[in-house]
Amino acid sequence: MAHEREPLLQRHAAGAKGSSSAPAAAPLPSLARTVLKFLMWAVFLTWAAGIFLYPTKPAQAVFKKWVGLTRDSAFGIAGGIFLTFSAPILIIALLAYVYISFFPSDHVDELILHVIGLRLGSVGLFCMLFLFLPVARGSVLLRLIDIPFEHATRYHVWLGHLTMALFTLHGLCYVIEWSMQGLLIKKMLGWKEVGIANLPGVISLAAGLLMWVTSLHPVRKRFFELFFYTHQLYVIFIMFLALHVGDFIFSISAGAVFLFMLDRFLRFWQSRAKVDIISAACRPCGTVELVFSKPASLRYNALSFIFIQVRELSFLQWHPFSVSSSPMDGRYHMSVLIKVLGTWTEKLRSIITDVQEQNRGDSDLQCGRITACVEGPYGHESPYHLMYENLILVAGGIGISPFLAILSDIIHRIEEGKQCMPKNVLVLWSVKKSKELSLLSAVDAQTISSSVSDKLRLDIQAFVTQESQAPLEDGIVGDDRKVPGMFVKNGTTMSGLVGTGDNFWAAMYFLASTLGFLLAYALVQVYYVKPHNVVAWWYLGLLFMLCMAAGVALPGGLVVLLWHLSEKRRLEDEKWDATASQSRRAEQTPPAAAGGDGVSLAAQRTTRYGCRPDFEAELATFAERAGDAADVGVLVCGPQGLQTSVARECRARNLRRGGGAGKSGRRAVFHFNSHSFDL
Repeated sequence: MAHEREPLLQRHAAGAKGSSSAPAAAPLPSLARTVLKFLMWAVFLTWAAGIFLYPTKPAQAVFKKWVGLTRDSAFGIAGGIFLTFSAPILIIALLAYVYISFFPSDHVDELILHVIGLRLGSVGLFCMLFLFLPVARGSVLLRLIDIPFEHATRYHVWLGHLTMALFTLHGLCYVIEWSMQGLLIKKMLGWKEVGIANLPGVISLAAGLLMWVTSLHPVRKRFFELFFYTHQLYVIFIMFLALHVGDFIFSISAGAVFLFMLDRFLRFWQSRAKVDIISAACRPCGTVELVFSKPASLRYNALSFIFIQVRELSFLQWHPFSVSSSPMDGRYHMSVLIKVLGTWTEKLRSIITDVQEQNRGDSDLQCGRITACVEGPYGHESPYHLMYENLILVAGGIGISPFLAILSDIIHRIEEGKQCMPKNVLVLWSVKKSKELSLLSAVDAQTISSSVSDKLRLDIQAFVTQESQAPLEDGIVGDDRKVPGMFVKNGTTMSGLVGTGDNFWAAMYFLASTLGFLLAYALVQVYYVKPHNVVAWWYLGLLFMLCMAAGVALPGGLVVLLWHLSEKRRLEDEKWDATASQSRRAEQTPPAAAGGDGVSLAAQRTTRYGCRPDFEAELATFAERAGDAADVGVLVCGPQGLQTSVARECRARNLRRGGGAGKSGRRAVFHFNSHSFDL
């Protein structure tokens, strides 16, 4: 039936013209109605475009000429400005009075609500096209433009607010329209075969509202678990949205949803593996260090992060942590530092502490206490810290974690004679208590040999804000004993099935899944929908979603299985070398304790008590050291207030450059970047 997919608005408008027995409308009134509507839209779009283009130079030139026409009139300059910005909306209002007076309609209010609701829903679908792109963690699109996932989530948050605001207003318009008709309950429970199915839309909107309310910052900050669990309702939100609008309308945003499904399925496969924790340590500053086993082929850089799940603590919760070890620290291990701040981290520290106590008496009680799963690593496609000869690292508290990996990476690269841009590095680290300074000992490359110190100028400035003077123990002494091999003993390393892993297999997975989806949809259309004359929009939407899932799970799943077997064979070849390397690491003594001609990182540190860093003075001093017209990379990891302060100072100094400093008359340029994760 050709009329079965006729848009609702078109049918509504057709029904409003009257019964079939009424005489046909005269051509002239119909033409006048069209002309009036055209004039109103033309004036409105011209007015809106003028406001949008006003800051541009061509628009400014036209505006000045227009204002000049009324300069000598009774209205003066105000007349030209009024005609430009205020008169158009008054003209639209006048035309609206004419339109309503000559073309009255008993259903004009309902029709307006219907049209507005329809348009809001359409724009919401276009927003959904971008909503799911930032949360595909291993997406090739994020890698292409080098936006790491922790930064992309900000766009997801903004788009989520906009999308849900549009969908909420969309639903509200129809609720008001149905209430005016006295058919609210009947319409909300309606489930049409041909046309929009209202009840699935109500269910989808309800799921979306739950996600939206719990994602607001005050709720998310105080009740993170509630936010996390309700966000799993995205499955209900997407599925019932497809049932609500049908296959051809859902196709507007289906591409982004499909990419998200690809990423989610791959993450599911990767996170199935139980990863060996080589060692764990509870540091006196309230920080837990975990060292994981990884394959030698796994790619990551010093600014990467991973998601960790501990099933004994929560089966659904995944928490992101920055990697604190360099890829060059070892081929078979990766470490993270975890600040004990909430319930999840408190329970994790309690388990490690219990095993430490038991380990003193009976080492047989170590195993089987916890099961860890890992997703990632994710992060920048290119290492930001290797792009600048002059580098400033600003950290607050546990924000030093990724910078420990950066320092270790730089030291290893210089030792091994590999390409390394940084030659002048300043670390500004703010902590509340001096006991947090012990985190510097977490760096594998703790000693800097004379060959490295000749090529690297490293200055570590620590600021203890809540202590006025150094304690007797100097904030370093404490019990941070490591518990080797305390959790799982199954010889399993982190999986390499991530979007940043093997590009060949990732591309094959994408192609197989996409072709499988298209083939499945074509077969369903040819052999089921058309022969059986399936016309129900909601059912077609369901079939569309099932074809997407089949494309990901069947041909895509086959490629992932082959990828997994390939990784498994490669891991078997590395197994014995990895075991030996892990054993050496577990028994390793710190290089600083072993002696030698190197200088420890702690010796490079200058500690100041009872103060915070003066970024204006620190950046000015560093600029003099770096030289005229130098490019300085600034990387900040810490609270939002710290990031804002550093960004403001970088911007201020860049605006003042060219003021005559040095022979060239140009000052150093500070390139600000932040490294933080906030769900």
